[in-house]
Amino acid sequence: MAGKRAPAGTAASWTLAGLAFFLAAAPGVHAESVALAGMLGGKALLVVNGTPPKTLAAGEAHEGVRLISTSGDQAVVEQSGRRLTLRVGDAPVNVGGSTASGGRGTRIVLTEGSGGHFLSAGQINGRAVQFMVDTGATTVAMSMLDAERAGIAYKTGQPVVLSTANGAVQGYRLRLSSVRLGDVEVYDVEAVVTPQPMPFVLLGNSFLSRFQMKRDSHLMTLDKRY
Repeated sequence: MAGKRAPAGTAASWTLAGLAFFLAAAPGVHAESVALAGMLGGKALLVVNGTPPKTLAAGEAHEGVRLISTSGDQAVVEQSGRRLTLRVGDAPVNVGGSTASGGRGTRIVLTEGSGGHFLSAGQINGRAVQFMVDTGATTVAMSMLDAERAGIAYKTGQPVVLSTANGAVQGYRLRLSSVRLGDVEVYDVEAVVTPQPMPFVLLGNSFLSRFQMKRDSHLMTLDKRY
């Protein structure tokens, strides 16, 4: 895409094998939040505590969250005896027992996956998405499908020509009302929308520049600038 140095394995160059590797490579963590990313027949695609999506059938568990049942675009899950009803596209729900801060947090801490990428569940305009940090991207970048799932009227944005691995394509430049990871939220973030399918929303410098970034071994810490 224009103004972006595309790292290997992103955007149109993703393969099914590569995607499967990253879905299996993220480190395990104790559950604090869960979102329903999609439905596969009677199975649910869950994002638990920012890890990549995991497909579960009723009775199966992942990172301390057990899938109880599915119906249409909804799923019932249980963690530590607490049951929650999730819907596809809704924001992640807290399952750790703590109170959400309403987006007033100031620090994001991400753990590096085995492939060297930093993945996290988050929200765009209040809708659940899966992010991958891309310091080589000028802006937040997403597919048209992700934009539609997030309720973004991207065709009202500025038409732009984007350079991809498959050549030039028609995209749109726009401003996102809000982008949120955990309890940290920033507003009025520039983004581009591309017709190319993408397994993740690329979290580029239009978001990252709002933070002081620190890399320490397998951790990335983002402290909000003022």
